[in-house]
Amino acid sequence: MNEEKSQKILAVLIDADNTSPKIVDRLFTEIAKYGVVMAKRIYGDWTSPQLKGWKEVLLDYAIIPIQQFSYTRGKNATDSALIIDAMDLLYSDRFDGFCIVASDSDYTRLASRIREQGLFVYGFGDRKTPSPLVTACDRFIYSEILVEAEEGEPSKVVEGKSLRSDTKLVTLLRDAVDSNADEQGWSYLGAVGQHISNVSPSFDSRNYGYQKLGELIAAVGLFEVDNRPVEGKPGNKTIYIRHKPRRSRSKRSVSTSTPK
Repeated sequence: MNEEKSQKILAVLIDADNTSPKIVDRLFTEIAKYGVVMAKRIYGDWTSPQLKGWKEVLLDYAIIPIQQFSYTRGKNATDSALIIDAMDLLYSDRFDGFCIVASDSDYTRLASRIREQGLFVYGFGDRKTPSPLVTACDRFIYSEILVEAEEGEPSKVVEGKSLRSDTKLVTLLRDAVDSNADEQGWSYLGAVGQHISNVSPSFDSRNYGYQKLGELIAAVGLFEVDNRPVEGKPGNKTIYIRHKPRRSRSKRSVSTSTPK
């Protein structure tokens, strides 16, 4: 019971109008990493044939459909219904965090408001999701990753040379290592990962084709990796990383020519 209470209690709110049902299985597998789901609601006009795919999976995943008619063309009533319910759940004081499954920037203020209350917000949406919503969340997972995993498609692996040429990625990794380094320059991988998540909510090693952050860092080739045994736990190891020494440039020999 104590272990169960230590996990975050989460509410999952899905905008069916701009979310594919293809992600549903991997969605809840992913959410299980962050806590226990106690509320699952999905919003849309269920009279519309466009939501047929979602209708077929609702019972399997015990998701409660919330009907919201589209009263006016061009106006998304689903957004308003989801936001109103989210605020009701927020003020119930029963949850530690929310999972907002949508790619619509209209939820940006909602995500910000929930975080202002001291709760966690995990966002799920496609790669075209506007950046304001992405940065308003504690963590944002792109749905393309979940679809690839569901369909068994291998993610395209970005090789070391291309990784090193990604200035934004390299700067993010270097700053994270520097911020958590001890006197010898070593940083605990878990602390590095947390720092990166705080700075860049959408960062995910799977975006580069690597399942784990340690695998991505090793592939970059700019860091030393040290697998240290855990005292009292045979077989368990912790990973530490630090910058590789920069190669010193050899002094160029200056040739002098004798003037004629």
